[in-house]
This record gives sequence, C-alpha cells and structure tokens, in this order.
Amino acid sequence: MQITRRLEFDAGHRIPNHNSQCKHLHGHRYAIEITLSGEVITAEGASEQGMVMDFSDVKRIAKERVVDAWDHAFLVYRGDKVVLDFLDTLPGHKTVVLNVIPTAENLAKVAFDLLLDAYRDTFGNHLKLERVRLFETPNNWADHSR
Repeated sequence: MQITRRLEFDAGHRIPNHNSQCKHLHGHRYAIEITLSGEVITAEGASEQGMVMDFSDVKRIAKERVVDAWDHAFLVYRGDKVVLDFLDTLPGHKTVVLNVIPTAENLAKVAFDLLLDAYRDTFGNHLKLERVRLFETPNNWADHSR
C-alpha cells in the first residue's frame, strides 16, 4: 500500500547558468509530495489501526525536516557567490545554502535525502519512503524515488 501527503511552501531561487528567465532572482509556490509504502497497521486499538501511517505524522515530519526550513527562504547554490554576497547584506534574511544548484530535480533529491531516515517503522509494517515529488509550478515537477 502507498500513501502520499502533499504540503506547500514559498521560496526563492535562481539558476545561475540558465540561458533563460530562471537566471534571475525569482520565487515559486512549491508543493512537495511525500509517498510512503508499507502494510496497513492491524494493531487492535492503535490510533493508526487501518493506516500505513497517520497523515498528520507524515506532515509533521516533512515540516520539521524540509518545509519549515525552506518556506519563505531563498534557496541558493553554495557556488553562487553573487547572490550569497547580496543576501549577506540583508540582516536576518532566511537563506538556505545548498551544495547543488536549486533546480526542481536537485531539490527533490535533497528533500528525499533529508527525509529518508525520518519515517520509522514503529508497527512492523515495513514503512519506507518511496518517492518525493517536488512541484516547482503546477505544470512542472521532479520525482526522486527509492
């Protein structure tokens, strides 16, 4: 069985070497979908009985590991010195420095890696993170799968 929880957040970025508009500072209303697999929990009387995992727990973990850190932040590549220098002039600015260029593909992989060990199998139902889907726009997304 697979379940998916979707969350949304706003963040800025730029793709420094891009040949088109994405080389400029801009932002997106991102959406992230976390897909887990596992057996349905059958533990009699458990709050999670009949579920793979409680959706509120899926959300809480995703917020703790990814969404709260990235929401209303500027996601910047460590090698983008022009933008890093600019952001340093903004006291208290929420900046997330990444080791990769913040494309949808790279962000999906970074999010997957941040979440991989977060979803724990507490009921013996073989719970696993299967996929992170990151929407950059409603029509464009990247998937990183197990």
